[in-house]
Order: sequence, then C-alpha cells, then structure tokens
Amino acid sequence: MTRFANGYETRVTRLQKLLVRLAPVLFLVVIALVVAACVPGAGTGAGASGAPSPSHSQAPLQPASPGANPMDLLAWLFTPIFQVLFIVLVVLEKTTGNIVIAILLLTVLIKLVTTPVTRKQLVTSRQSQLLQPEIREIQRKYKGDRVAQNAATQEFYKQRGVNPAGGCLPALLSMGLLVPMYSVFSQGLTNHDISAMLRIFGFDLGKAMGIVCETAPKFDAAGHILNPCLNPVAFGINWSYPEPVTTGLAIAGFGISILAIVSSLVQLVASRQTLAPVDPRMADDQNVKVQRQMAYFLPLISIMYGGFLPAGLFLYWILSTVIQIGQQFFVLGYGGMFPLFGRFPGFARKHKPRYPVHVPQVLPNIPGKPTSAVERAKALDRDLSAQSTIRRNRARPSRRGRRR
Repeated sequence: MTRFANGYETRVTRLQKLLVRLAPVLFLVVIALVVAACVPGAGTGAGASGAPSPSHSQAPLQPASPGANPMDLLAWLFTPIFQVLFIVLVVLEKTTGNIVIAILLLTVLIKLVTTPVTRKQLVTSRQSQLLQPEIREIQRKYKGDRVAQNAATQEFYKQRGVNPAGGCLPALLSMGLLVPMYSVFSQGLTNHDISAMLRIFGFDLGKAMGIVCETAPKFDAAGHILNPCLNPVAFGINWSYPEPVTTGLAIAGFGISILAIVSSLVQLVASRQTLAPVDPRMADDQNVKVQRQMAYFLPLISIMYGGFLPAGLFLYWILSTVIQIGQQFFVLGYGGMFPLFGRFPGFARKHKPRYPVHVPQVLPNIPGKPTSAVERAKALDRDLSAQSTIRRNRARPSRRGRRR
C-alpha cells in the first residue's frame, strides 16, 4: 500500500512539473486555435459573382451558445468575461470619445483588479527561487531514488508553506485574459450591431447610453466593414484591424507590426526581470538554463502574431506589460536583468526592492495538529534513512536435502 501511494505521489509530481513547463506552450496553442477559428474570412472564398467575401460576420454581435464544436464551447465559456470587458470598454469609449484612451484606461483597471493575484504570484515565485539551493541539496542527498527525492521535496515545501505551482497558475489566469480581449477588439469593434451584447439581465445599457447601431453591415471592396457601431479609429489607426492593414508595412508578403515589436521588447524586459539573480551555485542547473532560454524565446513569438492580431490587443499588451514591470520592480527589483552585455552596473548591485521577499522559514507549531513541520521533517529523514539501511531478505537454499 505504501509503495502504491509513493508511486502515485511520484506520478502526480511529475505531472505537475510537466504541466508547469508546458503551460506557456499550451497557452500559445490555445491562442493559435482561437485565432484560427476567429480570423475573419477564414475558410471562405469568393462568391459566385467573383466579389470579395466580407472579412467580418454580417450577423449582429450576440452572446455565444454552447455547441458540439469545441470552439463554440470555448467561446461560450469566455462569453461572460468578454461581455464584462466589452461593456467597460464601451462605457469608457463613450465617456472619453477616443478608443485609444478607452483601451489604456481599461488596461489600468484590469491591472488594478488583478494586483492581489499578481503580488501573490511574484512572492511565491521569488520564494521558490530562494529555496532552490536547498532543493538542489535535497536532490543531491537522495540522488538515484526518485521516490525519496520527491517525498523530501514535497515535505520541504510544506515545511516552508510554499506552493511551487502558485507562482505559475495566477500568471496563466492573467494571460488567459488575452483570449477574450482578442475577441473584444476583433469582433466587438468591427460589428455593425452590438445591441444584444449590451443587454444585462433585461436592462438595455446601449439604449440608456444612446447607442444606435445600423441594422445591416456595409463592406468595402477589401471586405472591411464601413459602419461599425463603435468608432475604432484614433490617431489614424484602426485599432480593430492588424496594424499592417493600416500602415501597409510588409516584408516578403508578411505584415510587420511596430506595436508587436515594441510588445516583444517590453515582454523581454519583464521576463528577464522575473529570473533569479545570477547564483554561481545554480550555474549548471538544468532547470535554470531552461527558464533563461524560455525568457528569451517566448517574448519574440508575439512578433509573428503582429500580422493578424488587432492593433488594439498589442496596445493593451504593451501597457499591461509596462505596469507589470513596475509591479515586479517593487518586489523583485532588477531581478535577473543583469549582467547585460557583460556589464553589471553598480546601481543594480546595491539596489534593494521596496517590498523584498525573504527566505521562507519553517512554519511554527499549530495548535491542534499532532506534529509540527520540524518533527515531520525529522520523521521523514528517519524513515528514509531506515529504508536505505534495511536489506531485503533474500531466501537462501536449505542445507537439507542438498546433494553432496
């Protein structure tokens, strides 16, 4: 029974580690699937008359309904989040009269609401980084025994009150907002009739705000809608379309987005900031190497999306990341930003974060619990030591009946 339980815990631990490592990749796959399913005009060709097909839906914008199609189910699950974000954007746009200012204000509101989650994520991530030298020592102590290694690691985290997955899951929840935000810009800002999406529990918010939409869409020769209910144009850019549609920038037929490049740069700064400062003891650790590679690789992917993601999404992404860098600076300081090009400036060496995170100590005794964390750790060490010294009982052949 004990062997089965240890095996189960080992499989669960491996699965958790695998999910944590694959989470960014899985998120990018989801984004790609949603984009492929929602890209205007995808899967449609020219009509019988040879006229270009509309690049956006001719149907009014309405809440999604669940269906057998996985994309329909995904859209239905994200509809409440989409509706809240879209209504807030509509209110801000009608209040300010400028879609860019509305997007920036919406971004600030989202970051304020998610600040507690972000802070928890930063603290947990930094605590896990500070505990890595001791985790590595545990791995060295139980080298060759995966069951003992995983058990000791889990018990060590319990003693310190740290959940390793806590530093990743909140981040994924924040990144998950990109899916409904994509729909807000690509569908909400391009639709001719958004009345149904502005009805909340029977209350018509659109009517109360004096929003009047046309009943039928109008398209130009390229299939772009001419009469959206909301005005998506500001400063000469249509923020509901990919930036290359407005600017015409392209290389070898692939649209180039300046906003996507800026977004990648600020994401690169944020990713490097979340890395742990250089520690000679962890220089040859494989996990540290993988984290540093991902910190360089993942931010550059958004450049590829610049040709078909709405410009408004990148505007949201840029400001959101800049605010994130500021939040991280208060907790992490410069983090793993330096050395940069072989230089480590003095101001970065001497800087201390305003809200520093310290190495978690062993949790104190809790009344009502049979043993404390320290006693559990000692018991675990005794159990593992005993298992390592016990020799298996090997059956020896009996002398009786042995032929001479």
